[in-house]
Amino acid sequence: MYVWLEAFHIISVICWFAALFYLPRLFVYHAMAEDEIGKERFKVMERKLYRGIATPAMIATIILGGAMAARSWDYFSSAGWFHAKITLVVLLIIYHHLCLYFMKQFRADTNTRSHVFYRWFNEIPVIMLVGIVILVVVKPF
Repeated sequence: MYVWLEAFHIISVICWFAALFYLPRLFVYHAMAEDEIGKERFKVMERKLYRGIATPAMIATIILGGAMAARSWDYFSSAGWFHAKITLVVLLIIYHHLCLYFMKQFRADTNTRSHVFYRWFNEIPVIMLVGIVILVVVKPF
């Protein structure tokens, strides 16, 4: 059963990260858009990506990861790498909700940030992914 949880956990993580890589990229293009038709199109794309892919994938990732951790809690609760990984996951959840905050600003036409800000913002999940994968695979501590 554990390998099935792990397989679906990995699938949901991939879907979640795909959405978190693409959503801020949409913010970049949205911040650069000057015509109303383009802006409205980005609002729809952002909403569908966030609600249809990012959030369900995040929820699945948390549930499946929690189920895996619960099955081997004695091991995971004493592993330092696991605590560091959970810290990064919590930061990633905060990032996910920060995307919602920015999306709401775009929806209300109150965004004041430039496309350059969103280009840098778009790099955060890459750093998180590198850290999480290294912690899970290498288990450095």
